[in-house]
Amino acid sequence: MNTATPEPSEQAEAERFAAANFPWNFTVNALDVAFFLLALSVVSQTTIMPLLVRKLTDSTLAIGLIPAIASIGYLLPQLLIANYAEGLRRKKRFIQIISGIGERGPYVATGILVLTLGSQSPTVVLIGFFILLGIANISAGLGTPAWYDLIAKVIPAERRGVWAGISRGLGSLLGVAGAALAGRLLEDYGFPRGFAFCFFAASVSLVVSWFALSANREPDSIVTKPRVNLTTYFRKLPAVLRRDRNYLHYLLARSVAVLGGMGTGFFMVYGADRFAIEGQMVGALTAVLVGSQALGNLLLGAIADRVGHRAILAFGALAMTAAAISVLLAPSVIWLAVTFALVGLSNAGALVSGLNIILEFCAPEDRPTYIGLTNTLMAPATAIAPIIGGALVTVVGYRAMFGLAIALAALGGVLLGFWVREPRRGAGRAEAVA
Repeated sequence: MNTATPEPSEQAEAERFAAANFPWNFTVNALDVAFFLLALSVVSQTTIMPLLVRKLTDSTLAIGLIPAIASIGYLLPQLLIANYAEGLRRKKRFIQIISGIGERGPYVATGILVLTLGSQSPTVVLIGFFILLGIANISAGLGTPAWYDLIAKVIPAERRGVWAGISRGLGSLLGVAGAALAGRLLEDYGFPRGFAFCFFAASVSLVVSWFALSANREPDSIVTKPRVNLTTYFRKLPAVLRRDRNYLHYLLARSVAVLGGMGTGFFMVYGADRFAIEGQMVGALTAVLVGSQALGNLLLGAIADRVGHRAILAFGALAMTAAAISVLLAPSVIWLAVTFALVGLSNAGALVSGLNIILEFCAPEDRPTYIGLTNTLMAPATAIAPIIGGALVTVVGYRAMFGLAIALAALGGVLLGFWVREPRRGAGRAEAVA
């Protein structure tokens, strides 16, 4: 992968363009993320989707398939598109196309499917739901390397933590209202109409998000890479791991932490089985989740710009450890608010720092490759974690599964804190891939 050296005049012009348009790009990208997160809160993968699947089937493995399909679809395609993204001088047009119908369309389609067939053909709806969930996340995965390279071009490194914190914090605050709306819809309309209306409401917010994304003022990339065939491209990737041991340590530590999140999708189902949670209480706990995520985003984003993203990810893993402990100790439904508050903080850490830290491991021209490589290599852990969780619940019960989750999340936090060096400092960043 040969890289051309930019002329000083090109570098200066790109920096002037980025500085002049920074307030605009900061704002529109914050709105894009905020309204996207609002949509996801109305059809939360942690609360709303598991309850929908529970209405369609009694299988706990099916509930575990929600995060598994979402993560496989999102993570695996990224390396297939990274080489293409590195050759684009402008990324926005490509992102607009793939994130429009492909990423956002399945939500309205799911609403129609649930509304028309939810009562009559639950098995058909279940299969259709998983197919549409896969399409949405595959499209998101194909767009992510180009999208985050666009973010890196228009948001300076020293402001990305604040941007991530504000945009995701605003999205989580809006999500409190979204969660309340979801709870009201489920309470008033039940199954299937309440769930269908949740997906329709999410679709409206996703349209607003797409228009905000489309308003980006993007400069040309001053360095692009010539595209090579996929065989040649993949043959060069192992050198990245051999050369950058700290990056390899990060991948291993983060994978262990992700495995520690195997119980997340079962917290609400466990609470529903144990305390007979319905309608408004689902909305209330979802509001706690997104509210704590909102505060966590704002606080952790500011901290990340000061201390680096590694510490934030370690904190997130330890927060997930505490969440799993709290759900085991919960004596009443009210105590579950502590569980979901801790999940929100853990999610905030991953959202603020999970992608931002990758940008600091590599040279600018390698950003799509590092993003795609990271997410693809972490796909097995991300995908298998909820499947392991569902299988353990079936075989040995919730408490044993939560116990294993506690051990893995704690180990991941320790490894991130003590085994991985902060890439922002000195030896953390690698040279461009040759």
